[in-house]
Amino acid sequence: MSLTTEVVDDPTHLARRAAEFVAARARARVAESGRFTFAVSGGKTPWAMFAELANEEVPWDDVVIYQVDERIAPDGDPDRNLTHLLAALPEGVRVYAMPVTADDPIASAGSYAADLPSQLDLVHLGLGPDGHTASLVPGDPVLEVTDAAVGVTLPYMGHRRMTLTFPAIDAAREVVWLISGADKVDALQRLVQHDVSIPAARVATAEQVLFVDEAARGT
Repeated sequence: MSLTTEVVDDPTHLARRAAEFVAARARARVAESGRFTFAVSGGKTPWAMFAELANEEVPWDDVVIYQVDERIAPDGDPDRNLTHLLAALPEGVRVYAMPVTADDPIASAGSYAADLPSQLDLVHLGLGPDGHTASLVPGDPVLEVTDAAVGVTLPYMGHRRMTLTFPAIDAAREVVWLISGADKVDALQRLVQHDVSIPAARVATAEQVLFVDEAARGT
């Protein structure tokens, strides 16, 4: 596994540098295969990255966005990642939303998994202070799923969630981590040390790039 770390000054520079990275990957993959598939987690940092992508050359007509995870909540709910994702993206970009409003979330997770490509080109991940990533949280049974690409969690911070599992993330061509803030110092150290006692360190995608700001690095 290749794990490359790039440190930037602050969240503004983090969003800008991540946008440059994603745009370059999108252009290269579209030139190679005609399509770029990108799975995105929630959070303020990726939304800032999408705002910066407006200043980049991105072949949006050939980009398909998937969700890494989503809270089980009504459409338009401010807690939904999708609400903020759609607001941040240019109009017309194809987004495959996780079907979290369906009556049977387990069956819906299976339907979403069936719509995923066998290998995503790029997966964006964040890092929680408790070491979680996506909605793969400490102690949840979804951590042990090996036979499905999408799972449903127990309640966490007020919501059950739908999430990509380790098999889906590990199969991706590449993972890009965006990690910002002083509350991430301990979790980041454990991630780069491959301390598998935290969920984030169990991600085994072959190619991983970390964009980290100075506060998260602890400097």
